[in-house]
Amino acid sequence: MPASPAETFAEPGRRPHGIARPALIALVLLTGLNLLNYLDRYILPGAQPLIQQELHASDESMGALTTALFVTYMLTAPLTGWLGDRFRRKPLIVAGATLWSVATLFTFWVHSYDSLYFRHALVGVGEATFGIFAPAVISDFFPPRDRNRILSIFYLAIPVGAALGYLVGGQLGQHFGWRIPFVVGAVPGLLIAAAYAIWASEPKRGNSEAPVQAKAEKTSVLGGYANLFRNPGYLCATLGMAMMVFTMGGISNWMPTFLHRFAGMDVAKAGTVLGGITVVDGVAGTWLGGWLAQRWLRTNHRALYLLSAWSMFLTLPLAALVFFGPPAWAVPALFAAEFFLFLNTGPLNAAIVNSVSAPVRSTAIALNLFLIHLLGDAPSPKIIGMISDHANLRLGLGLTLVTLVLSGVLLFFGARFAPVLEPEAR
Repeated sequence: MPASPAETFAEPGRRPHGIARPALIALVLLTGLNLLNYLDRYILPGAQPLIQQELHASDESMGALTTALFVTYMLTAPLTGWLGDRFRRKPLIVAGATLWSVATLFTFWVHSYDSLYFRHALVGVGEATFGIFAPAVISDFFPPRDRNRILSIFYLAIPVGAALGYLVGGQLGQHFGWRIPFVVGAVPGLLIAAAYAIWASEPKRGNSEAPVQAKAEKTSVLGGYANLFRNPGYLCATLGMAMMVFTMGGISNWMPTFLHRFAGMDVAKAGTVLGGITVVDGVAGTWLGGWLAQRWLRTNHRALYLLSAWSMFLTLPLAALVFFGPPAWAVPALFAAEFFLFLNTGPLNAAIVNSVSAPVRSTAIALNLFLIHLLGDAPSPKIIGMISDHANLRLGLGLTLVTLVLSGVLLFFGARFAPVLEPEAR
């Protein structure tokens, strides 16, 4: 019989928690939506050379499409965060998933750069809704000790979705034109949004928190965003994630084009290779990172921050080899670099949700998303494209090495403020 999601990350000698049916339904459907969220997002990089050729767009203009998505994402996030702490999140999740799926479907009728720019910006509104509420809902179903494990499952959807996006964008785009992949990505999102509307339930806010924590957090609601800026554990994790997101946003947006230009691959092959690397590294790295962090937490409450910091420094030399090494080394070095970069997926997200409490969690996630996109993947594709237009793409991608270092330093510093968690149930 297949292992349940909780059993997947169970340590030896530890009795796995059972998962109640409402929690399991929410986890499965939200993970499915997260997968489709990233599939839709990464169709564009997978088909980017084809789009760029038809629309006669510069590298900077193509990078600006991703910037448009995250600008609307950032502008929407504060409002959706406020809504999520005051109203039921289920209808908001359904509305957000429906909006980004419809916007993705609309791409089939796009025939100009301006229309594509508007479409990509609209997707950001829908993603901001889902991206804020899903981790908050999951956190209300599972206690702090288990969130690293459960969020690692939820975030496994990122590499799988991204890989499928590269694959669908590159392969279908090469053979059927670049508009067809967006139709393929849009329809499943509408179906899962409908399933969530029918079968998912709304957990009570703070349902998984210890009573003493829930009481303490009533004062933090009054402070709102101001109190979050006075929370060093939350702030260091958020800024460290922002620097990582600058790196990941730049690499994920430009790597198919990099492989096309510097490794001699056609569009379909570049998408297939990158998709294969992303799914293997993403699943293996996310699983291993979540497992290692869960074991390390048994002896060190700073483990979520420390493992995330080491993830950045282990990635650094390998990423440098991808950008500036011989073309023959690009693919194996990229495979190793992505594996280490994905180690932090579950731990770093768990560190952020654990650093705040239930009454302000949607607001905290909204501010986190605002800052990581403002400082991270909103500017990075455009900046890298601009450097590429004036120099070359290697030099543009080299900028991400600086942000990897900054991320690691911030997370090592933030480990000093990691909250002490309740002992594990056995």
